[in-house]
Amino acid sequence: MPSLPPFSVRRAAGLIVALFSVLWLAACDVAPGAGSGGPRINTSRPVPVALLVPAGSGQPGDEALARSLENAARLAMADLDGVEIDLRVYATAGQPATAAEVARQAVDDGARILLGPVYSGAARAAGEAVRPRGVNVLAFSNNTDIAGGNVFVLGHTFENTANRLMRFAAAQGKSSLVIVHGQSPAEEKGRDAFAAAAAAAGVEVRGIFPFELSQTGVVNAVPKIAEMIRSTGAQSVAFTSGTAGALPILTQLLTENGIDPAETQFIGLQRWDIPRSALELPGLQNGWFAIPDPALMQQFEARYAEAYGTPPHPIAGLAYDGIAAIGALVKAGKSDALAASGLTQPSGFLGVNGVFRLRGDGTVERALAVATIRDEEVVVLDPAPRSFGGAGI
Repeated sequence: MPSLPPFSVRRAAGLIVALFSVLWLAACDVAPGAGSGGPRINTSRPVPVALLVPAGSGQPGDEALARSLENAARLAMADLDGVEIDLRVYATAGQPATAAEVARQAVDDGARILLGPVYSGAARAAGEAVRPRGVNVLAFSNNTDIAGGNVFVLGHTFENTANRLMRFAAAQGKSSLVIVHGQSPAEEKGRDAFAAAAAAAGVEVRGIFPFELSQTGVVNAVPKIAEMIRSTGAQSVAFTSGTAGALPILTQLLTENGIDPAETQFIGLQRWDIPRSALELPGLQNGWFAIPDPALMQQFEARYAEAYGTPPHPIAGLAYDGIAAIGALVKAGKSDALAASGLTQPSGFLGVNGVFRLRGDGTVERALAVATIRDEEVVVLDPAPRSFGGAGI
C-alpha cells in the first residue's frame, strides 16, 4: 500500500496546541515487574516503525480504515517534538497468515516496533511471528485474549470500560445490578467483564440473563428480564449490546414492561452516542456509558478533517496514540526505550483518546469519562481524569 503524503497543513491558531504538543506524561518511570524485551534503538536517527493496516482485503471498509489509520499516524508524527520516525506501511489484508508474513518482512526491513494490526487474529499472528526477534506489537485490537508476551492491545477494552462504570455506579450508591447479555462470544466476554468489575467495585450482581440474538429472542426475553429486575430489587441493569444490535429494542421494551429508568439505572458497555441518530432513542435517555475525553477527541477530529477533508474512522485515534507513545519514549533518549519496561511505564502517555498506560500483561488502561444522554445530547457526568492519580482511574 503506497504511503500518503506527510501531513503539512499547520493547525489553526485557535486550537489548543498544548494538548497535542505534550505527548508524554513522563518517560523515565519503570513499571514494577515489567519485562525488558525489545530491540535497542539509535535515538539520534529516525526510528523505524512498521504500521500494519488491513488494506488489500478487497473490502471497502478495510481500505477506508487503513487510510484513516495511516493518516492519523502521520498526524501524530507532525506533532512530535525533536523525534523523527521512519514510518513504513504494510498491508495485512486483515488475514492472520498475511499479517505474520508482513510482520516478519517489517522486522527484516529494520522495524523496531510494530503498530497494528487491527483484527485480533491478525494481531496474534503478527506477535507470534516477531516474538523470536524480540520486537513488541502495539495492536489496535480491543481483545484482551491476545494480550501478553510481546503483544499489547491499544483498543478500548470491555474490561477497562466495565471497571470505570462499576466504580462510578458504586460511588453513586448503585450497589446492585442485573447483567443482560446476548448469546454470542463478544457479549459473553462483556458479561464477564461486568461481573468482574462489579465484584471489584463492591457492586452485587443479583442476576444474569442471557437472550438469543434475534428479534424474537429479545421480545421473548424482555418480560423475564423485567421480572428478574423487579424480584431481585436490583438498582441498575447493565447491557452488553450496542446501538447497532439489541440495545434499542431492549431498552424500549423494558420501559414498556414497567421498568422505569428513573428508578432502575440503565448502564451500557458500548458507546451509546454512535451513530449520532442513537441519541434520539427514548430508551437511551439518562443511561450511563463511558467515552474518551470528548474535548481531546473533538480537537483530533477537527484537525484530521482539516488535513484530509474527511472525518477520521472511529478507531483512527489509536494510531495517533501509538505514535504518541513511541515518540515520547524515543525522546527520552534511551536505547531500550521500546522495551517492555518503557512501554509499561506507570505514568502512561497522553494521546487523542486521553491518558492511557500499558500493563505488563499486555492490556491497556484508559482514562474515560462517564456520560449520559439528556434531551438527545451527550452530557458528561464525570470527566475523564487527565493523569493516573485522579478519580476514576
